[in-house]
Amino acid sequence: MAEFEISLAPICMKLTDSTQASGPPRARRRRRPFGKTRQISLIGDKVRAIPQKKKRPMTRLLVLHGPNLNLLGTREPEVYGRVTLEQIDQALAARAQEAGAELESFQSNHEGALVDRVQAAGSDGTAFILINPAAYTHTSVAIRDALAGVGIPFVEIHLSNVHRREPFRHHSYFSDQAEGVICGLGWKGYLYALEYALDKLQGASRG
Repeated sequence: MAEFEISLAPICMKLTDSTQASGPPRARRRRRPFGKTRQISLIGDKVRAIPQKKKRPMTRLLVLHGPNLNLLGTREPEVYGRVTLEQIDQALAARAQEAGAELESFQSNHEGALVDRVQAAGSDGTAFILINPAAYTHTSVAIRDALAGVGIPFVEIHLSNVHRREPFRHHSYFSDQAEGVICGLGWKGYLYALEYALDKLQGASRG
């Protein structure tokens, strides 16, 4: 069975006048344009297309940042560190790209916006969520219910060790639903959560 490539673009042929040509007419073929090609195979006098392998879609991850995290780097640096939210997002995006995954970061100071984004994740192919609910950790039944509603696995992240702080910060509306909770490790907690997510998703894809 012989295999060869044929361009989907049309081939333009121009025959010379037989009265002027000394040999058989020659076909002139345009250079193959940039575009799609497909393989075909010849079996006897039959031609069939060889199915092309579809590329596996990229794994999608979503990072959610709650209220006041847009102030990282300047807000209480002795508690939250001096690394900015933009720097955290850049580090996460670079690691995800290195692993062949797609990562989106979303920050809002508004509970409804975070709920809307979680709900959208339920239909946009998001496979895993990393969330730092910030102050909503201790108050938001709405975000908790949104996460439960979409059923996407998630890791809860906190920059500071919330259990060494005020008593009201000890309770979380998310921890009992989360795959895990990372707190007190600063901005690197996001990276550790991402590594867990990538490993879990790669393991699932391997079966």
